[in-house]
Amino acid sequence: MTSIREQLADRSDWGCDLNGRDEAVRSVSRRCFMKGGAMALVGTSVIPAFLTRSVLAEMTTAAANNKRLVVLFQRGAADGLNIVVPYREKNYYAMRPSIAIPQKQVIDLDGFFGLHPAMAAFKPLYDQGHLAVVHAAGSPDTTRSHFDAQDYMESGTPGVKSTQDGWLNRALQVEPEAGKASAFRAVALGTQVPRTLQGKIPAIAVNNLADFSVGGKGPQMSPISNAFQAMYDESSDSILHGTGQETFEAVKMLKAADPAHYQPAAGVVYPNTPFGNSLKQVAQLLKANLGVEAAFSDIGGWDTHQNQGNVNGQLANRLKEFSETIAAFWQDMGTDAENVTLVTMSEFGRTARQNGTGGTDHGHANVMFVLGGTVRGGKVYGRWPGLANEQLNEGRDLSVTTDFRRVLGEAAYKTLESRNLDIVFPGSQVRSQDFLNIML
Repeated sequence: MTSIREQLADRSDWGCDLNGRDEAVRSVSRRCFMKGGAMALVGTSVIPAFLTRSVLAEMTTAAANNKRLVVLFQRGAADGLNIVVPYREKNYYAMRPSIAIPQKQVIDLDGFFGLHPAMAAFKPLYDQGHLAVVHAAGSPDTTRSHFDAQDYMESGTPGVKSTQDGWLNRALQVEPEAGKASAFRAVALGTQVPRTLQGKIPAIAVNNLADFSVGGKGPQMSPISNAFQAMYDESSDSILHGTGQETFEAVKMLKAADPAHYQPAAGVVYPNTPFGNSLKQVAQLLKANLGVEAAFSDIGGWDTHQNQGNVNGQLANRLKEFSETIAAFWQDMGTDAENVTLVTMSEFGRTARQNGTGGTDHGHANVMFVLGGTVRGGKVYGRWPGLANEQLNEGRDLSVTTDFRRVLGEAAYKTLESRNLDIVFPGSQVRSQDFLNIML
């Protein structure tokens, strides 16, 4: 049998047949477990291929201090103008005759901005000083392509398509070293590691914690789990043995938390949706003390070209789920919430004017939310560019006045203690003195 090193060097067209049992399963090629720099386990989970001891030899001050950064991506370009409504802007109502939020139904924040009424769950977090708003935020790149804009935001290098890794992975790379890392250091809820977390630091993708298992014995073990355990047990390769033990120990820790029977804190009810279940599992991972430092999740459904609605409708339904899920997560974390920073982002905003089908088209600036124990909440940050016709980007969109990297950079700097922002966001010129001071 070829060595793990040799197989890692050959990454062309890997595949495997896991229909076999017993000896056939035990002899399955190691190649079927390695793909795209990750190990697929039980079909719904992904564990990184820990390639060197040096990667596992580091732990961060963030982990030691129990600080965690949660990043949420609203895929599809959310309509920031109807999420945090500039209800004192006269042109807002002139440009959106049928989809604007009536002033009397806006949830007031500061006398100028207000929340969409479907986001009532956010108001207590704002009033308590945990939730901050950053309006007119976005990318300096002007693309209106979903694919390119998402890629630029996740890589943290707007306009540069050649970047190989994600900004959050780089933020973990430049943390202070302080010991030994957990296999759960970087986690994404989903079927694959997102662009944001790809890079040198191993990341895990988990679609369903209840199915996340490796090794062990009993009737519930899948052929994949048993084959992976067999591969580990029989291997004499130092790379797999040198790092695989940490992986199995981490999985055992998670299994001990009994994910299938997790109960949120008293009174907490998550929406029974993919996004609701995703953040519930993020809370579970954080509360299990598995060494998670960075977690990622996303929610789609924001591309409202038609029938967007106003107080009710397509966008309102999505905002209700979005805000109630995040509020449930915050409540579920309890006292641990003081150590969590959560940041939301979307690839770009939408046009200031509604279109002919009761919706909005691809725009530019948007709104970001920052939630956390060290957040200076209860405030809308950023310079407002205005919605007068002459103030609009290209005559059609809200203009960007805050580069999204200033917000993410501050979160990484103050939560993960990622001090080298030149590495986190190459070419951005983001410095600590550029922060909006959203966080303590």
